[in-house]
Amino acid sequence: MKKLFSLILSVIMVAMVVLTVASCSGNTTTNTDMKDSFLPRQSVGSFTVPSDFKIGVILLHDEDSTYDLNFINGIKDVQAAFGMKDEQVIIKRNIPEANECYEAAIDLANNGCKVIFADSFGHEDFMLQAAKEKPDVVFAHATGTKAHTAGVANYHNAFAAIYEGRYLAGVAAGMKLNELKEAGKLKGDHPVMGYVGAFTYAEVISGYTSFYLGAKSVCPDVTMKVQFTGSWYDETEERNAAYALIAAGADLISQHADSLGAPSACEARGIPNISYNGSTYDAGPNTFIISSAIDWAPYYAYLIKSVVNGTEIATDWVGTIETGSVVLSGWNSKVAATGTEAKLKDLISQFKAKTLKVFDTNKDNYITVDGKKLTSYFADVDTDDAFAPDTEVVSNGYFNESVFRSAPYFDVRIDGIELLNQKY
Repeated sequence: MKKLFSLILSVIMVAMVVLTVASCSGNTTTNTDMKDSFLPRQSVGSFTVPSDFKIGVILLHDEDSTYDLNFINGIKDVQAAFGMKDEQVIIKRNIPEANECYEAAIDLANNGCKVIFADSFGHEDFMLQAAKEKPDVVFAHATGTKAHTAGVANYHNAFAAIYEGRYLAGVAAGMKLNELKEAGKLKGDHPVMGYVGAFTYAEVISGYTSFYLGAKSVCPDVTMKVQFTGSWYDETEERNAAYALIAAGADLISQHADSLGAPSACEARGIPNISYNGSTYDAGPNTFIISSAIDWAPYYAYLIKSVVNGTEIATDWVGTIETGSVVLSGWNSKVAATGTEAKLKDLISQFKAKTLKVFDTNKDNYITVDGKKLTSYFADVDTDDAFAPDTEVVSNGYFNESVFRSAPYFDVRIDGIELLNQKY
């Protein structure tokens, strides 16, 4: 069973701090002097939780999924910080996006959980059903879209501004591509990135677009090809997608899918890799560069404190770099391009100062559709069965992602990104 450990090791070299970053393959990764350089997990502090308080967590998969592992690590961090006993944290693994989710939620409520959280998009309708039946229990859901329109007081959605983390990871990718270009090691006449995506959902499109924009900001001639798998977790399909992208000329690959399929394919073929949801160094010590991820510990802590203190919970909660919800994990200095550390530190400062915006529609040759700037866009924010666009989201020269609800709704197909398949 794969497990993620975060260890900080002391070494005898006084001038060097060694950061050990968790890897989703189950071992640890030692990297040099990067402890304070990027966006590590932050402490949620301490808090006194009543002995009868329980929280339940519903997961689509288990520790083998990098996505679900993030949620497990988050709740374990909060449990340790708040001194909660094992019986106060109940985790239900491998719960499909079906009626089993409703049954799991009701079971958790009947077993005394004051907060019930689910982690996958398709869990939402079943969580809403349970919330309506258990009005005295708080239900929260990651990646969902319906809390702001459902009118169910005890039901909440949450996400994070991960597009900022994706952008930063994209900058690291773009700098690596520049290095390959200067060394004459590109496969073609310009840099090409490959991206393994699960579905053609806004969450995935927002993610791969922000990654591409980060790369383009430092490597202007880069293009990207996307191959979809039709599954959040399918190691074979993800590996095959990566191989297809490599065959299509990709010089570097990233992903929005949850297995080690793509990173292992990159390692086998010697292709630089940017991962998601956690370091994949152990699967690719010669190719892995860095990972962006959402740390869910701050949201768990927020939920628990709010319920214990009787304070209001946001209908749509968006975690940020400042809340510790957007992190960069892992760092492989032997693969990353020279100067990446300094560049990312500068950009993080700009994000914190709110002087840098990922979806800036004012910049020339940045976000374009058919060669034209994006000046207006109606997005599907108030989700209905037809997924009809309903809200103008471009204003003041910016696509306002995760402003009208927490879950992403950027689904624009911009220039420079080619979709190799679109059936999912």
